[in-house]
Amino acid sequence: MSKVSKKSLIATAMVGALALAGSNIAAADPLTDLQKAEAKIFKQSAKSQAKINSIYEQTQDLLAEYRNAVDEGDVLRGYNDHVQRMVDDQQVNLVSLQRQIDSIDEFKQGVVPLMYKMIDSLDKFIELDVPMNLERRKDRIANLRDIMDDSNVTTSEQFRLVLEAYEIEAGYGTIFDAYQGEIDLGGRTLTADFVHMGRVALVAQSLDAKNSWLWNNQTRAWEELGDEYLKPITDAIRMARKQLPMDLAKLPVFAAGAK
Repeated sequence: MSKVSKKSLIATAMVGALALAGSNIAAADPLTDLQKAEAKIFKQSAKSQAKINSIYEQTQDLLAEYRNAVDEGDVLRGYNDHVQRMVDDQQVNLVSLQRQIDSIDEFKQGVVPLMYKMIDSLDKFIELDVPMNLERRKDRIANLRDIMDDSNVTTSEQFRLVLEAYEIEAGYGTIFDAYQGEIDLGGRTLTADFVHMGRVALVAQSLDAKNSWLWNNQTRAWEELGDEYLKPITDAIRMARKQLPMDLAKLPVFAAGAK
């Protein structure tokens, strides 16, 4: 084998080095391009991921809105069902009320004539009864007749007032009362004090306490009493007016069946 000189080795080494350097330079350009391509791909991938994230968020929002809409729809359907049941119940009530109104009209047709008969009967009863507080009782009857002709007073109120008048008349049979009024003695009229114990006895006394009378419901007239009744009647009048404490009082009473 022939020997190669050191110069040739050095030259060869230099040529090799230059060749290696040239190959490195040539390889650097594709690497740069690859890096740029990877950076571009990464950038595009980041943009795509951002779009994907945005679309996902929008999808989640839409899904939440849909679920809310479904929930609200369920609530509205439940409420609508509730309202419909109420409407149905009101319709039933309206039908019932209309029937009641119709029955009220029929009731009014029967009760109005009845009230007139009740007033007439009460008026007749007062005429035949012991004439205690006679003027007040006749005024009550007249007032009832006026109310029956008043269109502003409802039928129910008219009926209530008629029943109230009956209750008042019934109460006269149990009360102990005194009042002042006019007494008709046949030929003369004078002011007197009256006292009655229910319907058992009705007596009157002149204001000077010198004369007393007892009502006879059989003869429908006043009968004069003796002087022995003057003080007992005076005391009875004062007790009824709460001017004296309640105590026994001697009052004249017609025996049952007496004429």
